[in-house]
Amino acid sequence: MKKSYLYYPLFLGIFFAIGIWLGSALNSSNLGDNYIASSSTAKKRKLNRLIDLIDQRYVDKIDTDSIVDVTVNEIMQNLDPHSVYIPSDQTEDVENSMRGDFVGIGIRFFVNQDSISVLRSIEDGPSDKAGIKGGDKILYADGKPLFGENAVSTNVLKGEEGSRVVLGVLRPGDDTVINIPVTRGNVAIKSIDAAYMLTRSLGYIKINRFAETTDAEFEQAIKDLKKAGATQIALDLRDNPGGVLSAAVHIADEFLEDDKLILFQKDRDQKRKDSYATDYGSYESSDVFILINENSASASEVVAGALQDNDTGTIIGRRSFGKGLVQQEIKLGDGSSVRLTIARYYTPTGRSIQRPYENGNEDYFKEYIDRYNNGELLDESNIEVNDSLRKVTPGGKVVYGGGGIIPDVFVPSPDGYILQTLDYFGRTGFADQFVNKYLQEDGLSMRSMSQEEFINNYEVSEKLMEDFIVYAQLYNTSMKLPGYRSEIALIIKSSMAEQLFTTELKIKLLNQDDIMIEKLLELSN
Repeated sequence: MKKSYLYYPLFLGIFFAIGIWLGSALNSSNLGDNYIASSSTAKKRKLNRLIDLIDQRYVDKIDTDSIVDVTVNEIMQNLDPHSVYIPSDQTEDVENSMRGDFVGIGIRFFVNQDSISVLRSIEDGPSDKAGIKGGDKILYADGKPLFGENAVSTNVLKGEEGSRVVLGVLRPGDDTVINIPVTRGNVAIKSIDAAYMLTRSLGYIKINRFAETTDAEFEQAIKDLKKAGATQIALDLRDNPGGVLSAAVHIADEFLEDDKLILFQKDRDQKRKDSYATDYGSYESSDVFILINENSASASEVVAGALQDNDTGTIIGRRSFGKGLVQQEIKLGDGSSVRLTIARYYTPTGRSIQRPYENGNEDYFKEYIDRYNNGELLDESNIEVNDSLRKVTPGGKVVYGGGGIIPDVFVPSPDGYILQTLDYFGRTGFADQFVNKYLQEDGLSMRSMSQEEFINNYEVSEKLMEDFIVYAQLYNTSMKLPGYRSEIALIIKSSMAEQLFTTELKIKLLNQDDIMIEKLLELSN
């Protein structure tokens, strides 16, 4: 039981994130108010009548907009786990994430003690160009306070492209606020966290999600790696919850020969839509490795399934999430929208990798947690398969549908719930706030350290590890320091690497002690 409670918040967070903003298709269709008003059935009229009665006759004043929101949300939750309602106040963020950019000042931050603490400025964004760094506190915007009881909303950091805001910034170790003007601009939300050479011949690319800009980022990364000598490519899709379907198709196309089937979709009328590889691909070679785990979903599974079913490359890791539904975003006319499941997708051999959800969302999510409890993540023999969903690739490889992509080469997760928790800490940025506070107070000298000095000379102190354990025990009371020093030190140092330097450096450090990367290197030799 302890294991289930440990991971339950993580799983719900991942699943709802997938459901809310990571549908597979972004072919928006605006049905608008006229569609809603044209309802003619008695049951639809009854719902409208009820809302009107509450609005006009109920004894207390009720915000009927909130009732509508709750009603729509309840309807969507009863369809499938990935059909969702997106309120108007969330629509912009969802669309930005899918599009791969937004207009703003370009920082990652969190609110700490009623003030904005910068984790890091987004590379080449407005704040980065203005000189704002991780560890800075933004206390004012155009003279208006962003802290304390009279704080104005952080929405003042948003604005039109080209508009200017003067930020009052308190640097770590300083007593005086300095004013830094920042011109708001278009900020790229990069979907590639790292692209570098793992060995002299093996190029590595880490994709965090699939957005409209992902294929362009990926194409540039491939070109750079080939120029650096890459004759093999490793694509890391671990913890990638999916995104825009067309981006996944483009990525798969990079590796597949012309006219190879990538996937097909079927709608409610069983009308089929096929997607084929084109001459677009610049790396049509079998020397490709795809890394997946239990949190690789949706568009990630499209790529892995397309290559596996075409006998291209090697899939490494653990069974993927199992999301084979396609969503379409439909606007409702008031700024809100729904992401409605409109089709199922199938891998080239005809597999649907969607996990069953007929018993409701709660059971759907619980099945995912059960993977931890039944030993599947430690031993591939514990993976349950359905022989009726068995398929065979053109090359004779046996594959299964019904619940994710089973890798060609299995790599177990860390053994034991403490090591699994530490693995989660390293992958998700759990240590970011802890490290940010340290860099603002006791680690001031590190802000002037070069990247080379940091990599080669910096070692996490015993005191800092002990402080981190106290911090981590708020999440897991069983955390202890003895026996886990190297893992904890790596978590802290990788978070420092991202805040002081780049996300790519964080990934490089984490990959140095990663059993899946070790297996990759073994297979690529």
